[in-house]
Amino acid sequence: MTDLLTFRPELIRDVNSSDAPVIAKSLSFAERVYRLGFVRKTLILAVLAVVWEIYGRWLGNPLLFPTFGETIQAFASNMANGVIPQRMLVSLQTLIIGYGIGVALAALLTTLAIGSRIGADLLETLTSMFNPLPAIALLPLALIWFGLGVGSVIFVLVHSVLWAIALNTHAGFRSVSNTLRMVGQNYGLRGLKLVRYILIPAAFPAILTGLKVGWAFAWRTLIAAELVFGVSSGSGGLGWFIYENRNQLETANVFAGLFTVILIGLFVENIIFATIERRTIRRWGMQH
Repeated sequence: MTDLLTFRPELIRDVNSSDAPVIAKSLSFAERVYRLGFVRKTLILAVLAVVWEIYGRWLGNPLLFPTFGETIQAFASNMANGVIPQRMLVSLQTLIIGYGIGVALAALLTTLAIGSRIGADLLETLTSMFNPLPAIALLPLALIWFGLGVGSVIFVLVHSVLWAIALNTHAGFRSVSNTLRMVGQNYGLRGLKLVRYILIPAAFPAILTGLKVGWAFAWRTLIAAELVFGVSSGSGGLGWFIYENRNQLETANVFAGLFTVILIGLFVENIIFATIERRTIRRWGMQH
């Protein structure tokens, strides 16, 4: 072995730098811009707006389908005279109340479910019964119980939010491994401290998903409920604004109301929930 090492010829090869593979390459300006998520989404929205404008012009019937430009003009006009902001405020106030009550009840049911077997059975039974039930089907019953006005809308909002959040939160808690629970117990965590420092962070992706689903259900239920209750009570938010302008054949205003609903949905999803997601589960390394 020693002789082999002693007499082994040395091999020296000249490396040409031009033939060496590129390990790190700087991105061009276009590639860096394309990597930004909001730029890609803005591009998609711009393409959809162009398609909308082209189809509206091709159809040539503003009463049936106004162009994107006419919709923006109606939206700007209703924003300037304060109609859409006032209706938007009414809708958001109702939504926050219903969504808050739904989240609180979901937290209560989930706490009972993770604390006892009978609580888990109660949550599973109630979820199986009421989760498939459309909120809009409860509108006649809400009308009898709470009469015309905000109370009926809040009732159907709570129903649309409660089961989605409770189901996802409970599933998230159940997915936490026993190893992680035992690690927390070894650190002396018990009861609410175990929930606060171990269960909630570990289950937060499922909890956040439930909050997103609950928000989407609540938003669409609110607009549908306002279309019904707004007609009866003569007041309402964006749903009533859409219905009112549909009766007056102001199709551009109808599209402006729908455009506002979409803008609020985009804001909540891409600003509020995206910020929560970035500062929690992505920061904790639970999502890429």
